[in-house]
Amino acid sequence: MSNRMWGGRFGGGPDDIMEEINASIGFDQRLFAQDIRGSMAHCAMLADNAIISKDDAAAITGGLDKILAEIEAGDFAFTRSLEDIHMNIEARLAELIGATAGRLHTARSRNDQVATDFRLYVRDTIDHLSQQILDLMKVLVAKAEHHADTIMPGFTHLQPAQPVTFGHHLLAYVEMLSRDYGRFVDARNRLNENPLGAAALAGTSFPIDRHQTTAALGFERPTRNSMDSVSARDFALETLSAAAICATHLSRLAEEIVVFASPNFGFFNLPDAYSTGSSIMPQKRNPDAAELVRAKSGRIIGALTGLMIVMKGLPLAYSKDMQEDKEGTFNALDSLSLCLAAMAGMMETMTPNTDAMRAAAGRGFSTATDLADWLVREAGLPFREAHHVTGALVAEAEQKGIELADLSLEDMQKADSRITDGVYAVLSVENSVASRTSHGGTAPDNVRAAVAAWHKELAALETQETPA
Repeated sequence: MSNRMWGGRFGGGPDDIMEEINASIGFDQRLFAQDIRGSMAHCAMLADNAIISKDDAAAITGGLDKILAEIEAGDFAFTRSLEDIHMNIEARLAELIGATAGRLHTARSRNDQVATDFRLYVRDTIDHLSQQILDLMKVLVAKAEHHADTIMPGFTHLQPAQPVTFGHHLLAYVEMLSRDYGRFVDARNRLNENPLGAAALAGTSFPIDRHQTTAALGFERPTRNSMDSVSARDFALETLSAAAICATHLSRLAEEIVVFASPNFGFFNLPDAYSTGSSIMPQKRNPDAAELVRAKSGRIIGALTGLMIVMKGLPLAYSKDMQEDKEGTFNALDSLSLCLAAMAGMMETMTPNTDAMRAAAGRGFSTATDLADWLVREAGLPFREAHHVTGALVAEAEQKGIELADLSLEDMQKADSRITDGVYAVLSVENSVASRTSHGGTAPDNVRAAVAAWHKELAALETQETPA
């Protein structure tokens, strides 16, 4: 059977292979709400500008309302032979209202139609993801507030470096997520342009009003170049880039959950809801949710890379290659949404083992920098000399199998006679973290001040009205 969409140019229908490679309805059917919304706006504009009659517009609008209800109720039969969501809806509209359905496609093409649908979908998804990011930030800020004084080791190269507070550690991820939120907001602002009315690539000779459909669909402005309108997918690339960076941050946090929940560290107690057992080893508690968050970053980064490769060699304007823009984007954004939900759940229900964290913070000569700083501040040594003296004392303590604070004053004065017993005041982990009062430092008072600031900022972001 010939495909009526192609008209008289093709006498026979595509064979099975062509239908298989050409059809997108298996994944683009999720655009149904955006497609119908765009068609409603287009139909109203056509009628208001006397391009179609008011009666035809009323029939089309009534038919689209019925189709939307059918799809939402699960009563709509999607057909692969009609290729995509646009033609499935148009064919059903024709069944409902007859030939009048054909007037809906006046002054538009599937090229500007899909560009509009996709922008609307990505915009809607950004709004959802942005709220999820704020939700995770709130969880982390609340936990940071509770653990402003909880001491843990800070690491570089996963080696003990300096003591920090757990609250400060958590707020580092809040900072990362805030930048992720900002990237999604920026991406939303740039994509919020209306391509509807660009038609196939050159615009249209009909007296359309693109500003009317722009307002109806909540876009900021119409796109300014018809060729760019139908061929641009950088809005999806930018959104996927923001998603990939956010997923990378979640993966880092997931890695820490995996590592710190292991018996070798014992810092975190995994909640039952986000861990699993072993089919053979009854003692196991596996951090599967965290591991899957860590793994899913790969598919999100892969979607970004995949779409970049699709787009990199395409001449203007539209090419069928661009049908590959959606499936990876849908999957990546779905995956990020799931990862954000899982991470919020894990972090909210996970309890830290504060005793294990405190004990670990005191190991590995973690207050060596405090000793060096004391030598500079109290004994007047240049920092490089203080660094050398401290290194010698670390070697002495390591040889004796003790911590720095356990060295005798006599042992310390052998390294440098200017050391007094006042040095012991800086060698405890509690004094170490309390002393880090520089802006952005780990001192508990800093953490509490940062938490208070984040509460205000998050409350302000929550009350901002999301653009239409």
